[in-house]
Amino acid sequence: MSLFKKIFTSQKKESLDKGLEKTKTSFLSKLSKAVAGKSKVDDDVLDKLEEVLVTSDVGVATTLKIIERIEARVARDKYMGTEELNGILREEIAGLLSETHAGLEEEFNVPKSNKPYVIMVVGVNGVGKTTTIGKLAYQLKKQGFKVVIGAADTFRAAAIDQLQVWAERVDVPLVKQKMGSDPASVAFDTLSSAVTQGADVVLIDTAGRLHNKVNLMNELGKVKRVMQK
Repeated sequence: MSLFKKIFTSQKKESLDKGLEKTKTSFLSKLSKAVAGKSKVDDDVLDKLEEVLVTSDVGVATTLKIIERIEARVARDKYMGTEELNGILREEIAGLLSETHAGLEEEFNVPKSNKPYVIMVVGVNGVGKTTTIGKLAYQLKKQGFKVVIGAADTFRAAAIDQLQVWAERVDVPLVKQKMGSDPASVAFDTLSSAVTQGADVVLIDTAGRLHNKVNLMNELGKVKRVMQK
């Protein structure tokens, strides 16, 4: 059994499936309301669909691409019933994902200059930053890169402990300090250690935060500046 399969237990899978089901139900509910009383896909339906996609956390750029593709189909087919919209959405999103993946390299290439290459992982609380870092470390090491992890989420003791478990599992060094330490100090120590060890990649974990939390966003800026020195 692979490392990821051991971690991704059936219980977690069940929890994920339930979470996705709520998202799916919410999206379909919004879509149904958007086309209520409409028999064909027109400009009004497309405007409402755009709103549904954006409010369902689809990025603005991606939303515009989806709308453009559906507009092109409407122009080509002349008439498109709203009952077809769900299936068309599936087709266009699948096509968009396929095109996005086409031509991409399967392996990550570390730039030859300015090593070590630093990846700072940021995001809101609960999105899986710490686990993602563990998986990245595993994949990068499997490709032959020397990796060092920095535990710069010093607000949660559990985050440091979780990273420690990952570091031991994939056999990569972890740089950490006590809980409550300055995240920028952890990042600086991690980069210094990576340079000493001749590491290729540095992965920096950070505490979850929202973009409107000014103090926390300033802290990220400080971490970045420390690593650029």
